[in-house]
Amino acid sequence: MTLNIENMVCDRCIMVVDGLLRRLGYTVTGVALGSAEIAEQLDDNALASVADELRSLGFGLIEDKTRLTAQKVKTLLIGLARSGSGTKLKLSSWLEERTGVDYRTLVSAFALVEGRTVENYFISQKIEYVKELLDYGRLTASEIAYRTGYSSVAHLSRQFRAVTGMTVTQYRAGAGVRRPLDKV
Repeated sequence: MTLNIENMVCDRCIMVVDGLLRRLGYTVTGVALGSAEIAEQLDDNALASVADELRSLGFGLIEDKTRLTAQKVKTLLIGLARSGSGTKLKLSSWLEERTGVDYRTLVSAFALVEGRTVENYFISQKIEYVKELLDYGRLTASEIAYRTGYSSVAHLSRQFRAVTGMTVTQYRAGAGVRRPLDKV
């Protein structure tokens, strides 16, 4: 049985969900961002129990098709933002290829569930990754721009300021804070 799970944004989320399902006694056959496969078929009571346990950890079961579509888009965009290749491709085509769903349908579902555009969410994810790299303090702004797919430090700086309201230098000096990826 496939369980579609929202708010899974990193490898730790995968480990937590895997551990939870095993602790509950299920045979886990696979866990990935946004979903878990178990060998058992759950009745409504067992499904409600799993949903409660997931909710207590900040996750949720997704049964609505629109929410499921939006979650798939979020999962893909988080991975893309961290790959550094997002500015070198056409986002609409890339999402269509990976979901098999028309871009208009994707953006409509995403906006309905998230209350913002796919592009805005993607930029927010990229900026959170930039903040993470800045916090490590090992890379220059130029190296961060390259690693995150920005065409230049100036482009990164403009977008960083537009999203955060501060400069990269101000953030680096301790004026800003990172947010959990599921809150971006």
